[in-house]
Amino acid sequence: MDAMPSHPFPLTVGFDLDMTLIDTRPGIKAAYLALSAETGTPIDADLVVSRLGPPVDEELRNWFPAEAVAATADRYREIYPAHAITPSPALPGARESIEAIRARGGRTIVVTAKHRPSAELHMKHLGIEPDAVIGGLWAEAKGRALREHAAGVYVGDHTGDVRGARTAGALSVAVTTGPCDADELRKAGADVVLSSLTEFPAWLETYTAA
Repeated sequence: MDAMPSHPFPLTVGFDLDMTLIDTRPGIKAAYLALSAETGTPIDADLVVSRLGPPVDEELRNWFPAEAVAATADRYREIYPAHAITPSPALPGARESIEAIRARGGRTIVVTAKHRPSAELHMKHLGIEPDAVIGGLWAEAKGRALREHAAGVYVGDHTGDVRGARTAGALSVAVTTGPCDADELRKAGADVVLSSLTEFPAWLETYTAA
């Protein structure tokens, strides 16, 4: 394994985006409904937002023929900012969690499967300022970015996020605000399971004290 780069910070925490830091269900539903209207392809947008996590290309394979997926994904990303940014709020505890890390001299990064420019628009709209945003990575592939930024903790809501943390050798902190329940997350290998980010600052205090 390549040596980890050194950073002048004692703690770097990575966060997933959808259903970890922000509730993107209203925005993603609106974007899929717009895509459905534009293409004439029926899409059950409520079903889509019940299983957020994997990249958009994987979801689109459920609704479009394989040969159309790449172009449709590109179109989805084009229309996404107009439909998905404004309706998507921060989840409870998101800002407080970022602030708790900063208060300890730490860094925060967002590592998400989402298109990076879209992820950055969400952060800007909500006034949440991580130190870095890395997009286009899912599950084990997230481990690469976590290693590059020397992240010791990765927080996510999906079993894919747990796998990403474990790939990087980072502590996996899971929240049950997404599609996966506590049992699924523990079975996937999560080290810590929280009901939401509202519990994260108190957990972080205990973790850093230890």
